[in-house]
Amino acid sequence: MSGKKNVAILGSTGSIGTQTLDVIQAHPESFQVEVLTAQNNADLLIEQALKFQPNCVVIGNESLYHKVKEALLTHDIKVYAGDKAIADIVTMGEIDLVLTALVGYSGLIPTMKAIEAGKQIALANKETLVVAGELITQLAKEKGVNIYPVDSEHSAIFQCLVGEFHNPIEKIILTASGGPFRGKDKTFLENVTKAQALKHPNWDMGAKITIDSASLMNKGLEVIEAKWLFGLSIDQIEVVVHPQSIIHSLVQFEDGSMKAQLGLPDMRIPIQFALSYPQRLKADFPRFDFANYPSLTFEKPDMETFRNLGLAFKALERGGNAPCILNAANEIAVAAFLQDEIGFLEMSELIENALEKVTFIQKPSLLDYIETDSMSRRITEELIKSKI
Repeated sequence: MSGKKNVAILGSTGSIGTQTLDVIQAHPESFQVEVLTAQNNADLLIEQALKFQPNCVVIGNESLYHKVKEALLTHDIKVYAGDKAIADIVTMGEIDLVLTALVGYSGLIPTMKAIEAGKQIALANKETLVVAGELITQLAKEKGVNIYPVDSEHSAIFQCLVGEFHNPIEKIILTASGGPFRGKDKTFLENVTKAQALKHPNWDMGAKITIDSASLMNKGLEVIEAKWLFGLSIDQIEVVVHPQSIIHSLVQFEDGSMKAQLGLPDMRIPIQFALSYPQRLKADFPRFDFANYPSLTFEKPDMETFRNLGLAFKALERGGNAPCILNAANEIAVAAFLQDEIGFLEMSELIENALEKVTFIQKPSLLDYIETDSMSRRITEELIKSKI
């Protein structure tokens, strides 16, 4: 790798953001932190800024601006606040690559701004492509911007396709761990608690994505993301449950050959690959040992019990703003579940109701997506209030 890449990390205090900084710290000769942003975790943002000495930091919550500003007063670090500042900061000339690790819909506008400014994207925010995949991929094509996937499954597909871009894909197979409730029935799921849902068997992730994993919505969002990342039709995407989380996903080519990417569940691997592509940098991450995994198993997902995966496929099939409705309703439903306002299975009911009630638009503009997101949240919140 010639020279250092200047990296902006949007959402540096979250699970992906902190692991990205681990990767950068291990390779100071390859990467320089240019920008760090956080929404509410001012203390960790300050700690990260003092350690990595970026050019700028942004705290999304404007009420925390003075706290961050005062803590960094004696350092040559510019401090900004607010969501608009997060979206604007990505256009800075010094930035080579923007890693988007914001949670949910909040990643859409900053990612679009970064693409418009010609920045390369390392995408950990799958909702950006779920909400506005057609818009984002078209814009990236126009601007000559590469989108490097950070999700372990999409990174696996991307790694399997290196050297194969001229060969048509027959299908891709996204693997799912099945989450903490694999094999459970609806009767069991009616009474599960958020504490149970937050105990993922293989991955250490933030609360929202962990709940999405438990409900299989995470896999549904990944299906939609995969369609746009790899230019696939819905019948080219399959999901298989693989409880050990060793095979991160597979590609099947037209001759029937399959490629799989394997490794221990460690998000630093796909993060590092997205940052360093086309090179692979040496790392001291733990290595996979076949002796520790004498059996790798696979099974079909139970879409009757875990309805969110089926709802995602339906939203993708319908197209238009349906995935945007699905995503917004899910974000509100997950937040309500985490606040003990609704039960685990009620999340699917809310999402299905929102898909029926929110106005469908076949060819949405950016403004349509913004309005759809707002309307979907409002309707889902009203549905929750009527239940409580």
